[in-house]
Amino acid sequence: MRVLLPYAPPAAGRPATGRPAPGGRAADEVDLAAAYAWPAPTTGVSVRVNFVASLDGAAATDGHSKGLSSPGDRRVFSVLRSWADVILAGAGTVRAERYRAPNPDATTRAARRARGLAEAPTLAVVTGSGDLPADLPCFDGPARPLVLAGSGIPEHAARNLAARAELDVLREQRPGVGAILDALGRRGYRRILCEGGPGLLATLADADAVDELCLTVAPLLVGLGPARLVEGVLGAPRRFRLVQVLEEDGFLFLRLQRRQPDGH
Repeated sequence: MRVLLPYAPPAAGRPATGRPAPGGRAADEVDLAAAYAWPAPTTGVSVRVNFVASLDGAAATDGHSKGLSSPGDRRVFSVLRSWADVILAGAGTVRAERYRAPNPDATTRAARRARGLAEAPTLAVVTGSGDLPADLPCFDGPARPLVLAGSGIPEHAARNLAARAELDVLREQRPGVGAILDALGRRGYRRILCEGGPGLLATLADADAVDELCLTVAPLLVGLGPARLVEGVLGAPRRFRLVQVLEEDGFLFLRLQRRQPDGH
């Protein structure tokens, strides 16, 4: 993996391919933990979104993101999780991708402890209907997931979920961004990593709640049909600034941060 941005000119007598990368390593030895470092916010919560998409904006092929991924994308995926307090995902994504409870290896657990984090991030699932079948792998992990449900969840679904997850029924029929972030913040989760799906990203973006977008661009054209990166209408465009670009095997790994009102 090599660094394209920020560009650091090579030292005298040194080829450009060996220019420094985040963490002080050569460009082909990128320290991903340093490249995606995520300090805890001084106040409130910080929302980072991680997605993979095709050149024409598809977020999945055949209903799954796996067809757009790569070994480099999976390494970035793991590193982003290693910095998070909680992983936030919509119920549709959890069903389609057959999510498992986060269970980091020993090295990652040690790194998380050194950062003052719990050994594993919590999985938080957003659902309006409570449609989360009991056979989903996320219910078989070492820790119970947190389920943030809308107020209209049927009683039988609420009972079933409460038996295998920490259930928080929010006051809104459809869980809104404010209620979701408040529920996570009350539990001390300050670094929130959203992994989809496109509907949840649209909800967050519409509320201008996305602080950072980590986007893997796959060198593929998929065409019409698959889910787009954002599924929903935004009240206004949301502008980001590009702060980092990595590349491996034609895949681009973009890190973008929300542009502040002052333009920074």
